[in-house]
Amino acid sequence: MTSAPGPVDQPHPAPGAVHTAPADGDTNPGGFNSGNAAGPAGFGPGGSGPAGFGPGGSAPEGWPTTPPGGYPAPEPDRLTRFVLRLYERSPRWAVPLAAVGCVAVGMSYALLSNPTYADPDAAPTCLLKLTTGLDCPGCGGTRALWYVLHGDLPAAARHHFLFVFALPFLAYLFVAWAGNQAFGWRLPELRISSKVIGGFLAAWLAFSVLRNLPWAPFTSLYV
Repeated sequence: MTSAPGPVDQPHPAPGAVHTAPADGDTNPGGFNSGNAAGPAGFGPGGSGPAGFGPGGSAPEGWPTTPPGGYPAPEPDRLTRFVLRLYERSPRWAVPLAAVGCVAVGMSYALLSNPTYADPDAAPTCLLKLTTGLDCPGCGGTRALWYVLHGDLPAAARHHFLFVFALPFLAYLFVAWAGNQAFGWRLPELRISSKVIGGFLAAWLAFSVLRNLPWAPFTSLYV
């Protein structure tokens, strides 16, 4: 008596493997749905991203999304529009001339007020020196400018050495900028690196501290 042979053409699952039946309508052998169904972890043409993300996985839920055209530029107020319109219509020499006027006003004030004979509490005065008796980082600058305008460089350096040291560089930078803006001059560019600027500021800070020390020879720096 013979028995019918078994189905030898069907593979047997490996030991320990879990066999799952495909879902209804799943014709993809890899386990992915066709059409608009979502793929693994919720991804797919019509699915959503990982948990916590909005449709398409674009951004977390509750976060604002960037508008398609970008953020619109804010409209300038009346004062800004007036300044921009005035700058566009003004001649090229107007801004340097205004800067020269500001410098001339400062020099005229130094000449007319004669700060070398002014009282320490005369208005306008330094608020720090008036309340604490200490020299601020700019104390003596107006008197130094007055002495420079009168050609007395030693006295100017006595009142503010760093101001006298930086004055030629500031004057050249101003002349080069104003000449380029007004007349198109191409003076040699004065390149000042960030390290030089940082060193100057450190020296200014040290000078501001040393000039207030109550011991010789630092007392000679007090103004």
